[in-house]
Amino acid sequence: SALFNFQSLMLVVLLTICTCTYLRAQAPALIDRNKTGVMGLFWKAARIGERLSPYVSIACLVMAFQLIMY
Repeated sequence: SALFNFQSLMLVVLLTICTCTYLRAQAPALIDRNKTGVMGLFWKAARIGERLSPYVSIACLVMAFQLIMY
């Protein structure tokens, strides 16, 4: 379960941010129409990926190296 392991939780969060950002770049209407409610979390993840892209990419690299080491 990813909720009880911090490393798995961070991996799920990073993959969600990267996926939402990619989907918004390819099909903006798919993400932008759901700005409120539970589906609004995906819109927020896409915004985080757009605005903090250097930090997200560094976090992805760190996570990749950490997964390789284990």
